[in-house]
Amino acid sequence: MRIKPIAVMTCCAAMLTMPFGSVVSDVYASESVENSFTQTVQQAVSFADAWQAVVVNNDGLAAERAKVDRARHLQDAASDLYFPQISATAKYTRLDKPVEIKPSDVIESMSDEAGGLVAALGQKFHINPASLDQLFTSQLTERDVFTSSIRAVWPIFTGGRITAAQDIAKGRTEEARHFLAMKQQAKFEDLAKFYFGVAMTQQVLQTRIDVEQGLKKHFEHAVKLEQQGQIAKVERLQAEASYDKARVERQKAARDMEIAQVALTKLLKMDIPAVPSTPLFTNTSLPPMSAFIDKTLAGYPGLQILDAKKKQANGLIDAEKGKYYPEVYLYGNYSLHEDDTLASKTAPDWAVGVGVNIPLVDNSGRSGKVKAAHSAVTQVNYLYAQAEQDLSVLVEKTYREAMQALEEYNGLSSSLQLASENVRLREKAFSQGLSTSLDVVDAELYQASVRTQRSAAAFQYVISLSRLLAVSGEISSFYQYQQYQGVEVQS
Repeated sequence: MRIKPIAVMTCCAAMLTMPFGSVVSDVYASESVENSFTQTVQQAVSFADAWQAVVVNNDGLAAERAKVDRARHLQDAASDLYFPQISATAKYTRLDKPVEIKPSDVIESMSDEAGGLVAALGQKFHINPASLDQLFTSQLTERDVFTSSIRAVWPIFTGGRITAAQDIAKGRTEEARHFLAMKQQAKFEDLAKFYFGVAMTQQVLQTRIDVEQGLKKHFEHAVKLEQQGQIAKVERLQAEASYDKARVERQKAARDMEIAQVALTKLLKMDIPAVPSTPLFTNTSLPPMSAFIDKTLAGYPGLQILDAKKKQANGLIDAEKGKYYPEVYLYGNYSLHEDDTLASKTAPDWAVGVGVNIPLVDNSGRSGKVKAAHSAVTQVNYLYAQAEQDLSVLVEKTYREAMQALEEYNGLSSSLQLASENVRLREKAFSQGLSTSLDVVDAELYQASVRTQRSAAAFQYVISLSRLLAVSGEISSFYQYQQYQGVEVQS
């Protein structure tokens, strides 16, 4: 950022490069009461550098960027839904007793004919069933059972719910990104108000200084004329009172500028007071209103936010409709560790298969949620239409305000020339006894009012222009209006 520190010296009679430097030096060089002023270090900041500082350092914009990052990470997470879910599991089980199988249990599980045949053979060979159980009982598992395996489940058809979830996540990312853009536009308008507000108060202060100096000269002239007996005491008192009031107005203007400067400095997060180096400006003309309206309706972030919300609502419809479809998935299991038991030896090491889950009765309210999602789409459509109408009105209103301010600024040019000539003539007439002190004061105040009104008109024009460029997405064009087409406003 191109920021250059400057020192403002109060007792220096020479002109400094910054308007504020000349303002301060003029005030205190002509002020007999306030003849000392502490040296203040300030920083001259162009509007372009100030905008870059806001973009980089503003906490509100940083929070919105973090919100965009969060939405982007959630979108990345949604893309993983197509991958299989693989997990490693380990289990330890304590049984109340070992699992055993006896010959008698096997015989009992046989059919009647097979069981009768085995019983007949036992009687023929004089085999006792109890002895047979004692000799040939096999232990399938011990009481302590430990197993571990890898399991995998891979959804291959979910009724479009995965795609819908990804569309919703993408819509939320777009919404966050467009909200950041809208926030930046609002901050651009805020910066224009703060930055050129300081520039305007500088010009108002310079105007008040000129009025004070003019009335001081008039007061000193009135004192000499009173001493020479050419004017009455009341004329001198009128000049003195007007001079004192002008000094109060100058002090008030200085405080107003300090307040505006503090606000700008805080916005830019600077440690020392910021001084604008980009002056107020006007343009000879503006593009047609339709150009701003078309650009606003084509790219305003608020409308794009509604588009993103509509995409999310459509995704919600697809997700709820997907609950009516069956879910098909592949699954598999592979044993990593098993006990040295008969059951473990006879069990397979791996298994794969395909499964289908068909929802018959669902208690999540599928039909109601589908209707609610359709209502959300309808709501967004109405909001979009209303937003387009409101934006058209906003652009037209702002455009007309800009043109009105431009016409006011240009229209006051002749009034300023008249006021300057009137001051000169009133001063000359007063010195010749043909005009009163009140006439001179009125002429000075009228000239100050015209100058202040022109500064306010230029300020209103710049603010309206910045709003037009912000809502139409043409912030980068502001520098072209200021640097290449702008006419600098003189206080």
